[in-house]
Amino acid sequence: MRLLIVCLLAALFAGPLRAETAAEILSANAGLVEKASRQSIAPVIDALGASGDPMAAEVLAAWADKRLGIRKADGVFLLLAPDAAGYALRDLTGAAAGVAARSEVTELKPNAGVRGMIATALVQFTLSDPDRAKRAAALESIATDPKLEALAPLRAAIEGETDAALKAQKARLERLLTLRFDPSSEARVAAITSFGGDLGLDLRGALNPLLATKRVAAATEPAGNIARELRVGRDLSEVEAYDLLVGAGLALPRLTVEAERAALVANLKDGAVGGIAVAELSRQDARDRAYSALEVAGTVPQAMTDAEAKRAVSDFYFYDIYTEADPAVTAAAAQALKKIGYKVDVMQAADLALDGLSLASIYFLAAIGLAITFGVMGVINMAHGEFITMGAYTGYVVQQFVPNYTASILIALPLAFAVTFGAGVTMERLVIRHLYKRPLETLLATFGISIALQQIFKNVFGTQARPLTSPAWLDGAWSLNDVVGISYIRIAIFVLALVFLMFFLWLMKRTRLGLEVRAVTQNPTMAASMGINPDRINMLTFGIGSGIAGIAGVAIGLFAKVTSELGTDYIVQSFMTVVVGGVGNIWGTLAGATMIGGLQKLIEFMNPSNTLAAQTYMILFIILFIQFRPRGIIALRGRAAGD
Repeated sequence: MRLLIVCLLAALFAGPLRAETAAEILSANAGLVEKASRQSIAPVIDALGASGDPMAAEVLAAWADKRLGIRKADGVFLLLAPDAAGYALRDLTGAAAGVAARSEVTELKPNAGVRGMIATALVQFTLSDPDRAKRAAALESIATDPKLEALAPLRAAIEGETDAALKAQKARLERLLTLRFDPSSEARVAAITSFGGDLGLDLRGALNPLLATKRVAAATEPAGNIARELRVGRDLSEVEAYDLLVGAGLALPRLTVEAERAALVANLKDGAVGGIAVAELSRQDARDRAYSALEVAGTVPQAMTDAEAKRAVSDFYFYDIYTEADPAVTAAAAQALKKIGYKVDVMQAADLALDGLSLASIYFLAAIGLAITFGVMGVINMAHGEFITMGAYTGYVVQQFVPNYTASILIALPLAFAVTFGAGVTMERLVIRHLYKRPLETLLATFGISIALQQIFKNVFGTQARPLTSPAWLDGAWSLNDVVGISYIRIAIFVLALVFLMFFLWLMKRTRLGLEVRAVTQNPTMAASMGINPDRINMLTFGIGSGIAGIAGVAIGLFAKVTSELGTDYIVQSFMTVVVGGVGNIWGTLAGATMIGGLQKLIEFMNPSNTLAAQTYMILFIILFIQFRPRGIIALRGRAAGD
């Protein structure tokens, strides 16, 4: 008999208990399901996800899509499909269950919050879906709303993943969930250290909550993972400390001056309050004693005076305690974030240098034409910015006729050079050549031309910004990591600046035109006696400088708004670049652009909320720089330097 009982018990407990089916879970929680809310439905959704029922995923999906209903006659949950008679029904095993009129079925309509919870529960079923897009969407869903429940199915889905990129993404996400939710301290610490010097924002987003703290007050050292002990007056004020005591129920609310005065006035009898004469109530200590007497008598509510609050604070200790209970985990997280912080600082410096170099290339491209007209010829051309604008508008016009953005940019670059070259030659022939060696008159004349050109642009193109669209291959940015990155357009402008640097050096050092330009610049009379036509050289030089400004306009227009005032945003920086670098020296222009671009980005980094102040500081610095080095960074030597 005893043996029979043992065998029966063994048979009873030999196998695992049968898991509930989706139908049983829904039936047992019918009331919650029918009136589902985000606050109450989570246990039901979690139970469906963990049930192991092959129909669980379909049931959850149907619920989210409003294809789950309850038959009014017997309260059975059914899957719904539109039908001429109302609904075609299937039970929760997938078998057909006939049809029903719409009036016979209560259609479940979960709100957005419940649908979001269902979507999270469905993630575990889609992690191994044959469709790669669905697997990727499941990973994104887990990353957006990480939960402990996703850890086990995520681990199970890694081994069978066939896509290398998704497999790496799953493995990374598994480590992120492990360091937050795994019950094993060793596993969490190992997951933290496995990232090394990774700078990913997702890693920092997972580590930072591990170091979150809450402030507590206690009469003795509290239990828990203590981050640090707080000193009143150094780490927190006396008011903050007492508020902690009140919040923890360790002290009575503080008595305010207004409440104390009102209580004393209300309890004034026979010229005294609480046995203290009114004449004595001019002192705070007397008012406190009077209020304490009223407390003893039960006339007023219990409260703490300032003196009592100060004494109460001195009787307690105050701590920051980690919300994470495991000290090993917080120590590993703190060490990891410290290493990441050092690396982030280095990467931010690199990113700042890259931004400065990018801005320098823009300024150099805008100033290289001015380096010719102002630096070489000595002509102060205040309309140089309008040649930049003219080039940008040329690019815009080309794109109206050539819809292919790559082809339109390739056409716009030489066309902008031709248009602005022609405009520059026309301006030199009609105005500039009559004003050589008269800088003030040249400045005033070109300033007037600048205003006139701006008005012409407004009349032709209007005051609205016009789009100059970059090709698709220039969209996006090159990113080294989550800290260092630069847009492809900026890289293209940097390359274009280098091309024109090489072009200028070739033009001035390797061509007859360059030789003649240098000769006319140094001594026009001697150059004329050698058969060089100074007027022709001046015209071509001014035209080339204007043409390069037009190409700069196309490049700048790819990321800036193309308006009639586009050039005015760069004319000041262009002049500063040429003057600071050294008038008449292309290497000086390059050095000046690098200095101004880097300096502006550095000032903006130190004062990011006020770009106008950054520009002001930069101009002040340049004024001081010129006081000490009036000829610029790289000054001309020889006869040209004396002109």
